[in-house]
Amino acid sequence: MKRRLEKIIEGKLISNSLWSNKIEQDCKNQNVFLAIRDNRIDLYHKGGKLFTYDSNGFKTHLKYASVISSNGKDYLTEAELSDYKLASDFESNYLRIKENCSNYSGIEASGVSEIYHKHSYLSDSNVVVLDVEISFESLKQENNQDRIDILLFNKESKTLQFVEAKHFSNNEIWSRTTPKVISQIKRYESQLSKRKNEILSEYIDYIKVINGIFNIALPEPEELDDNVTLLIFGFDNDQKKGRLKKLIFQNNEYTGLKNYSIGNIKKVVTGNLWNAKVL
Repeated sequence: MKRRLEKIIEGKLISNSLWSNKIEQDCKNQNVFLAIRDNRIDLYHKGGKLFTYDSNGFKTHLKYASVISSNGKDYLTEAELSDYKLASDFESNYLRIKENCSNYSGIEASGVSEIYHKHSYLSDSNVVVLDVEISFESLKQENNQDRIDILLFNKESKTLQFVEAKHFSNNEIWSRTTPKVISQIKRYESQLSKRKNEILSEYIDYIKVINGIFNIALPEPEELDDNVTLLIFGFDNDQKKGRLKKLIFQNNEYTGLKNYSIGNIKKVVTGNLWNAKVL
């Protein structure tokens, strides 16, 4: 798990016209979320990875880039098709690529995006989303990697907190015995326990890069919450009083696990998510 970016890559990014003309302002407006990897930047939009950027420049998925250059017409005949060509550059087709990206996202990734598009580290919130889709090399042979959905950062307490997000329809949270998500959360918490110093060190570097790119002054993290919060969303009031209450709130297997449940993910307040209670 590395969170660094060589200065030469940072410099090339800042001087790139796609960045300066399109993406930079979208990040500041929280329409795009920028995350640092190992000498690579991942850019997220509406739950999808819009672009990556490394020493070779910008890249996007083929399904996002498959955009026909338009002459103002929304419909064309088969005979007209041969007169059209695929878009040949990212910048002039940026809006269409973003549109395609948003159309391919899964329900949980889209849900997470509702949080980072309102509460990114560029927002005025005290508790901000610092990173998403955080991958660790697995501590167990049967899993190649562990991936946690959200990393929150409390700027006042300078503390990091990981969150795993599950939609109400996800069968990993449902069982009359032990739901699969329980072992998942325990595995993640084992990662945090064993790698606490490494995680703090990497995110100190991460924040230095973020501060440099956006000319801001986020404080460096000093603490890491040992517990992973389980965020459950996407249910109505009847489901909350029924299945959610019976199979989660009243399920002894969830005892001791931090949980925050909310029907409408768009209404998440990061301060409340941060203060999630133990079941």
